[in-house]
Amino acid sequence: MQELPEKLTVNGAEYRIIKLLGHGKGGYSYLAEKDGRQVVIKQIHHEPCSYYSFGNKLEAERYDYARLRAAGIRTPKLLDIDAENERILKEYVDGRTVFELVREGAPIEDLTAQVRAIAALAEKAGLNIDYFPTNFVVREGLIFYVDYECNEYSAEWNFENWGIKYWSRTPEFNAYLAEHGDP
Repeated sequence: MQELPEKLTVNGAEYRIIKLLGHGKGGYSYLAEKDGRQVVIKQIHHEPCSYYSFGNKLEAERYDYARLRAAGIRTPKLLDIDAENERILKEYVDGRTVFELVREGAPIEDLTAQVRAIAALAEKAGLNIDYFPTNFVVREGLIFYVDYECNEYSAEWNFENWGIKYWSRTPEFNAYLAEHGDP
């Protein structure tokens, strides 16, 4: 795992790094701040991933963001892309993840209804998104899909056949927690 940097630049603008938000298949996401405004910087990485293959990750993020927005899926705004440093600057959605809420046993029926509506939009657009609950942040009662990853639609990986397994304290959720701990 990468050491937490003090600062990162995006197209020459310097941001102070506050904390690591997450480490996924494609990169490290950091909460950052500049001039009193909080944002997310995603630093693309090239670590191996045994179950997923990538092409150009930066272009995939740009392309997937456009597809998600066109489908009407609520995502943080893409603010900038620094191709040279392989960094993406996104709007920061301040809130708790669905993963945290599930872990704590909080009621999430209204959030499950929202993700089903998002899943319907995704399917209509021919897309699957990554329904793992760390990818959804709740702000003011609304869920945001904070990852830009999407793929061509496949019933095997849709919400009802795969994602739902992690949206409550299921054996799959508990096994993930036991193996990986708290993200």
